[in-house]
Amino acid sequence: MTPTAYIRMADAGDLYLWWRWENHTAAPGIGIVPEAQLHAALAELTAALPDPATPGSLENTLTTGALADPGRELHLAELLSRVFLPYGLAVALHELMTSGVRPHLRIQPSPRVAQVPWELLAPDPAIRLIEIADISLLPPVSVVRAREPRPWDPTLPVVAVLDPRVPGFRADSALGSVLGRPDPAMPVARRIAEYAADDRLAPKAATPADAFRRTDLDRDLLGELLRAGASRLLYVGHVTAAAPESGRSEEAALHLACPAELPGFAAPLRTHRPFTAKDLLLGSHTRDPDPRPGSALWPIPARVALIACESGGDLRFGEALGLVTAMIAGGAELVTACRWPLPTDLALQRLAGASGSPLQETICAVDATHEHPDPVTAHADWQRTRLAAWRTTPSAATAPVLWAAPATVYST
Repeated sequence: MTPTAYIRMADAGDLYLWWRWENHTAAPGIGIVPEAQLHAALAELTAALPDPATPGSLENTLTTGALADPGRELHLAELLSRVFLPYGLAVALHELMTSGVRPHLRIQPSPRVAQVPWELLAPDPAIRLIEIADISLLPPVSVVRAREPRPWDPTLPVVAVLDPRVPGFRADSALGSVLGRPDPAMPVARRIAEYAADDRLAPKAATPADAFRRTDLDRDLLGELLRAGASRLLYVGHVTAAAPESGRSEEAALHLACPAELPGFAAPLRTHRPFTAKDLLLGSHTRDPDPRPGSALWPIPARVALIACESGGDLRFGEALGLVTAMIAGGAELVTACRWPLPTDLALQRLAGASGSPLQETICAVDATHEHPDPVTAHADWQRTRLAAWRTTPSAATAPVLWAAPATVYST
């Protein structure tokens, strides 16, 4: 059986880490990261990530930041490894590597380190953590399930919410199009066409391009599709959330084609009402005389992919009640979400001269891992191919800002 390490962290001024092994004789251990060292490492990481609130941040990330230059990225990866990979754990990993064994690391980060790309850690200049281990995240300790995880059934439909049209927002506005004008030849459309050909696409679409920018895919239709039975949920669009220091993780929202008149816990934005984690968790509680829980209105399938800016941001809260938590509480076994904001293909092309459709290729790759019997290993295999491309042909299209953003939270 695969050796598995459970690595948990806690914030208390300093950062405390402890780990234990299953199916391996290595000893458990503990580690401490002094607060000053932690802050210095996180400051370098934060400077390398895009921040929508800072003018010019995205261009810096894609052109001159640490994730855009192989040398600076390796320096950052080595720094993160020195800070976050305890010596005892590193020794056990080295012994497994020299024996030809690749373990599974299941990491439960504390809120302060939720954006750390563990896959990039470089215990040696020639070795990244993703090359010697498969990596997934453990759900936050605050998760309380409404039901047991649903089993994955690959014969059931894929519910695909693809760049829905948000009422009151133009295609070129803040909540406008993520993927651009729908085209049957674009990578995501070609992948969706495969599901349609197998009669596994929900909602059905006359052509693959018609699956994008829908005006009817609101919370009510989403509920109907999920209650009819689904193997997976794929969401590509916008996510917005309150700042971590606010403590309001339940306000994280998916932006569906929901008009303002639909009931929900979020205040309307123009003619649109966001669909929040609070909606998913509470359903119609406090709003209906005979309330229904969110897990009954929107039964979440076994696997969920949320490809949107900082869709995994609830892990940055002390009490995580955001979208990842809501999906797991509602029945998901596995959720892939993003640690930080993602650049669109248009931004990659205009700001960094990228060719092709790197964001769409990333979406297709994550989607493919969710069709695999072992999605955690499939996700790690994909990241290993992207690391190889970054080493051999570094560019904006192969940079870790895209492929290191999605992280898989595995709850089983």
